[in-house]
Amino acid sequence: MEDRPVRPISATNRDDVMRRLRRIEGQVRGLQRMVEEDRDCRDIVTQITAVRSALTSVNNVVLRCYAHNCLEGEEQPRDRTISELIQLFGENH
Repeated sequence: MEDRPVRPISATNRDDVMRRLRRIEGQVRGLQRMVEEDRDCRDIVTQITAVRSALTSVNNVVLRCYAHNCLEGEEQPRDRTISELIQLFGENH
């Protein structure tokens, strides 16, 4: 793996991302309880769908932050940056 600059989540987005991840963690714990309590499969699927949606949402926040960081940096050629962003977004959608 080549050396790449670290692109952390911006300070302005960090609290939002952490809040969302804690909520998702709670949702997953709730799913575990539902399975342990033999809840209806339809209810479990509904909750899994909600978790997937929440993960997609937080992923989009992180991807947008990454894209902004990439476009502001000048460590690599613009074409390479664009290719990297397209690949990353494609893998996550």
